[in-house]
Order: sequence, then C-alpha cells, then structure tokens
Amino acid sequence: MQLSTAVNTTMTSREIAELTGKRHSDVKRDIEVMMIQLQEDVSKFARIYLDAMNRQQTEYALDREHTECLVTGYNAMLRMKVIKRLHELEEGSRAQLPDFNNPAIAARAWADQVEQRQQLESQLAIAAPKAQFVDSYVNASGSLRFRETCKLLHIKENAFRHFLLDSEIMYLLAGKLTPYAQHIDAGRFTVKTGENQNNGHAFTQNKFTPKGIQWIAGLWAARQVQERAA
Repeated sequence: MQLSTAVNTTMTSREIAELTGKRHSDVKRDIEVMMIQLQEDVSKFARIYLDAMNRQQTEYALDREHTECLVTGYNAMLRMKVIKRLHELEEGSRAQLPDFNNPAIAARAWADQVEQRQQLESQLAIAAPKAQFVDSYVNASGSLRFRETCKLLHIKENAFRHFLLDSEIMYLLAGKLTPYAQHIDAGRFTVKTGENQNNGHAFTQNKFTPKGIQWIAGLWAARQVQERAA
C-alpha cells in the first residue's frame, strides 16, 4: 500500500497578487490583517527579495492553510485561480512513501490522511455560506450601514462591533463607529458629512461599500474557522 506524504506547499504574496490581479501592497495588507485576526506573528512569514531595481523588499510566504484562509475573502474566480495553483504546487512536490511491511502502520497513515482531509472539508464548509454571499453581493451596487451589513451577513450587532474594534478596522469617535483612514483609502467605506437641515447639526454617515463587505466577509469567515478549530 502506498500513501502520499504531507506536502509543505507555500505560496508567496507576490504570486497571489499576480494570480488575482491585485496590487502586492494590498495583498500584503490583507495578510497582515488576517494575522491580527488569527493572533499570529506575521513576521515569521516574511522574507526578503530583490525587486527589478535590485532593492530589498518584503514579501510573505504562506503555507496552504493560511493561503486558503486568506482567499476566502476573494470572489469565486480569484479563489479558483489560487486554489488551482496550490494544487499544481502540491502535485509538483508530492512524493510517495515506500510500501509498508506492517499493515498496522499503513492503516494508521491512511487514517491520518483521512482525518486531515475531513478537517479541511469542515473548514471549507464553514466558509461556504460566506462565499455564496460574496459571489452574489459583489455584483450589487450601493453601500450599507452598520446595521444593514449585520443583517446581510447574519451577524449579531454586538459581536460585529467588537470584531471591528478588535481588528482595528473601526474605532469609536464620539461613541460612533468610524473607519480607519487606510480602509477608507482602500475603498472599503464611504464617509459622508453634512448638516441636518432640520436642526443644523453636523452629521457623519459611514457605510460599507460592496468591496468593503466582500473583504469583511472574508475576515469574518476566517475568524469563524479559527474559533471552530480551537
């Protein structure tokens, strides 16, 4: 009986950017946010490469689990590109174990592989509802307020509020959830200011854009996978 060895497949942030058509800086930022959610040190995935001008730059090299966790926030077409590439890398480096003379050892190794496959399938099942939402919503137009976003994602408002604050996506300004500037610049939120014509009071209205909801849905799904696996 022959069984496959566990393959330590890695994919760099540069390759993910190339496959998805995203800017490398955006992919790196997505990875950094994901690592905050996972409470892991992003620096252990960092490595130096030389760019076209022979300057030292930083990229991240992710294992298969972290790569799949990252791309849960991308739409179906981009997810598929990355997953296909992962499979190519895995098949290219896969080695075969020698035949086991001891049937008990062979049976144990086979059972370990089945268990690993089941765990992966379980994680993907957790992310599936989010993925279906992303695929349908990404084609929609318009932006949503906090409460509307909670309803769309089926998340309790209190849990979502803590998630946004803990993830440093939003902060409280005069008791009101306000997005950090880098997320506004990334097109994940719209911020509208004005004056109430009835009472003359100034107001600020923050909304999640379709891009922002797609992104936050991926982060939320990654959090759920982490909590289920704990």
